[in-house]
Amino acid sequence: MTKNGQAHELNGAGYRKRVSVLGATGTIGDSTCDLLAQNPDRFEVVALSANRNAKKLASLAVQFKAKFAAIADENAGAELRGLLAGTGIECGAGKSAVVDAGARDADVVMASIVGYAGLAPTLAALKQGRTVALANKECLVCAGAYFMNERERYGTTLLPVDSEHSAVFQSLDEQEGRYVEKIVLTASGGPFRTWTKEQIAAARVEDALKHPNWTMGQKITIDSATLMNKGLEIIEAFHLFKVRADQLDAVVHPQSIIHALVYYTDGSVIAQASVPDMRTPIALSLAWPERLKAETIKRLDLAEAATLTFEKPDETRFPALRLAKEVLKSGGNTPTVLNAANEVAVEAFLNRQISFPGIAEAVERTLDMATSALAGVLPDSLDAVTHIDERARDIAKSALSSARPAVTIAEAAAPHI
Repeated sequence: MTKNGQAHELNGAGYRKRVSVLGATGTIGDSTCDLLAQNPDRFEVVALSANRNAKKLASLAVQFKAKFAAIADENAGAELRGLLAGTGIECGAGKSAVVDAGARDADVVMASIVGYAGLAPTLAALKQGRTVALANKECLVCAGAYFMNERERYGTTLLPVDSEHSAVFQSLDEQEGRYVEKIVLTASGGPFRTWTKEQIAAARVEDALKHPNWTMGQKITIDSATLMNKGLEIIEAFHLFKVRADQLDAVVHPQSIIHALVYYTDGSVIAQASVPDMRTPIALSLAWPERLKAETIKRLDLAEAATLTFEKPDETRFPALRLAKEVLKSGGNTPTVLNAANEVAVEAFLNRQISFPGIAEAVERTLDMATSALAGVLPDSLDAVTHIDERARDIAKSALSSARPAVTIAEAAAPHI
């Protein structure tokens, strides 16, 4: 499990938890800041970071009276400094500044930077030995064993924020781990759940970004459409909950009401349910081991929901899920390669350079090419992970040439569901 010893004794009379938010201007950051704003008596903000939106970052820093604001894009540094001039808020620009934000002394760090870019800042937060609320699955996909070893080394409490992993966290008592038979994560199925293989081949960027249940950033929305997101989450769960690869699976649940199921050896199944709102798992990670009173979150009404359905994921129409499962079994540097290739391929799809099926094709081709190119290189340090990631991205860019090209205007005009 991810709990590490006892919770820090932070909530004495009048004490407010000190919180930093890495990725404050993204969708997870928005939800986190919403909850912080609702509970000013319980939290104070230490540091905030953003990728390139200096205006929004500065506004949040002023709103929460943050001590430090960091922007990853060095070209936006001057704008941020200008916006915060006279406020007394310290600021910085560049990747090192974001790492600095993660290293600031806080009781809880919300690690919600998307993709591999979140690894170094999250590791910096981990080394403070406090609590890291992990909303960046790529940390465990890219550097799972190394990341968890660092967590153990510094005595950090690691709380999962993904709705599925938070559900497992709530359904799995640390003392019951030996009785777990399997863990099943649910997937909405994305916008193409009922599409045929031929229709998926002609899918447009606009189609893939229409998630049926969740409002998320572009990268994770595309990952949800390919089911790669569920594959990455299975890899994440492998490291978080210390189970075997064959004890992890996924099921498609279009309503996104039940987020995960834990099966026990006596036939019992414990599941966690809530309306699809990321503020629910975020609230738990901010307040744990207590709970927030989040009145703005809609309560689940099963009578209103009426019907909950489940189906097996189709790994023929959605091969990304198959690739992630294979990578988990292979181990070594393949998860790091998978993540790097997927980030490159998703960006190419969003830029209309390859088709939707071309994403999985480029990832599979990269994995094949990297077998010899990165043979024997293990992700056992930050430098090693960085080397694998950079090399895999170069290979993935070469692999894009053999991926299915973007759909033509005529294909894009084909009937869509």
